[in-house]
Amino acid sequence: MTTMTKKPYVSETYFEYTMTSHNQLDYRLLIANPTDAPPADGYAVIYVLDGVALFPTLAEAVKLQTRKPKGYEPILVIGIGYPSKEPFDMERRCNDFTLPVSDGKLPARPDGTPWPPNGKANEFLDFIEHELMPAIEKEWPINKKKQAVVGHSLGGLFTLYALCARPHLFSHIVAGSPSVWWADNAVLKVIDQFSENWNGQHAINLLLTIGANELPDMLEGADLAAERLKRLSDQNIYTNYVKFDEEDHVSVLPCMLGRLPRFLDT
Repeated sequence: MTTMTKKPYVSETYFEYTMTSHNQLDYRLLIANPTDAPPADGYAVIYVLDGVALFPTLAEAVKLQTRKPKGYEPILVIGIGYPSKEPFDMERRCNDFTLPVSDGKLPARPDGTPWPPNGKANEFLDFIEHELMPAIEKEWPINKKKQAVVGHSLGGLFTLYALCARPHLFSHIVAGSPSVWWADNAVLKVIDQFSENWNGQHAINLLLTIGANELPDMLEGADLAAERLKRLSDQNIYTNYVKFDEEDHVSVLPCMLGRLPRFLDT
């Protein structure tokens, strides 16, 4: 049984929850509660992965850019993190964000150690769809037609996979510096299969970003993913591909996160 326990966090509008999934995995949820009343159709929602690292910057960007009278409509921000409180918990994110593959398809890690357990992206999607989202909907009025998921690096790999595996789940997808290289570019095959089966039954907006100074294999992977997905522009998949000049794999994060309130307004 899923449980969700509230704790204080930072301020009267930021909250921390601990949540245990049905398969006994613990998550640390950071939530920025809008101060404005919800629109008639409910709050738009952004679910951001690696919440410990990305939530503070995104929550502040949303807070500033939704100020009235000229700001965007209020947005509920949900950071999905882990109990370790590490900015990037490699073991957990490797488990949750990656496609299942055989070990032989993974490159050697720079430090020579084995890869952590991996390949549970579908199980993580199950948690988001069947446990986390229903829990959020019980607490806040939600616009189910305007929900976004944001990921960086392996998280960006996951959001590309989520678009293809469960296109009904999110209206807006943000893939920041996606690790397309994972398992010999396995996600490109997933995109190709998705392209063959997708019939454009509803609109999905994709923001794919990367820093212009990132490693060549990261840049190549982002280019290949963007090229494939832009072919679906006539089938209700709208891809905005942005390369941020002079930014690297980490410095690009504020650039990407700062665009999200405007992106969600599309």
